[in-house]
Amino acid sequence: MQQSSALKKSPLIPEVATIEKITQETPDVKTFRVVFDDPSVMDGFTYRSGQCAMVSLPGVGEAMISITASPTRKGFLEFSVKKAGMLTGALHEAEEGQKIGVRGPYGNSFPIESMYGKDLVFIGGGIGLAPLRSLINNVLDNRDKFGAVEIIYGARSPQDLVFKEEILENWSKVKGVKVHVTVDKGDDDWKGPVGFVPAFAEQVNPSPAGSIAITCGPPIMIKFVLQTLAKLKFTPEQIITTLEMKMKCGVGKCGRCNIGEKYVCVDGPVFTLAQLGNMPNEF
Repeated sequence: MQQSSALKKSPLIPEVATIEKITQETPDVKTFRVVFDDPSVMDGFTYRSGQCAMVSLPGVGEAMISITASPTRKGFLEFSVKKAGMLTGALHEAEEGQKIGVRGPYGNSFPIESMYGKDLVFIGGGIGLAPLRSLINNVLDNRDKFGAVEIIYGARSPQDLVFKEEILENWSKVKGVKVHVTVDKGDDDWKGPVGFVPAFAEQVNPSPAGSIAITCGPPIMIKFVLQTLAKLKFTPEQIITTLEMKMKCGVGKCGRCNIGEKYVCVDGPVFTLAQLGNMPNEF
């Protein structure tokens, strides 16, 4: 587990941060750009793609949320939040300039160094693109260290696609990057592919040769994406995914997120399929 040096002495006490910018991604997803009030905390907050942080609102509560910003882009953090409960609902009522608490970072991260020189296949569904976005932008900011990149992404409807502007204006225009977007159900304005992500990924048919596949999304989507990747001859060692579990403390003490001998907040949320094969089944 990697933690900011500024937060090591009190890992359960949040630092005060200010919401600097709010972007409405979909009707129920917003991206919050936040900056720590103490510049020394902002400078000392080091993290890796795939890690999470506890975000809190006084009098409401806190929740573990993936850091969707890339560590290659300094001076701020970003969290993409789907409105789903008390805390996330309260965050959706927040305005720019509001104070929040942030502690962390927690968990492991995507093993980016092991991806050097490899072709990468990202497969995301819905808000599951949020943690992948950190790694994607990390990869694109270090483009010469990686091979070809394919991004396969889908959501329930065109209105539920997150980061649309970034996908169209940034990712799809980078040399050596192919972006494929689908929706479960289109509308009168949608001209792109229609279909569920696992079947769509099979149609795209990425090659397993010299590749690593990274997937994140709803558990049911991940289950069938893993089956698709196996059909495409990706080995368990070539497949990386994340686990969604209720994480309360962030430091492996409360036991809310344990799977066998592992704690998702400490040992995860990122695992290879080979690692999951040695753990109790979560899919």
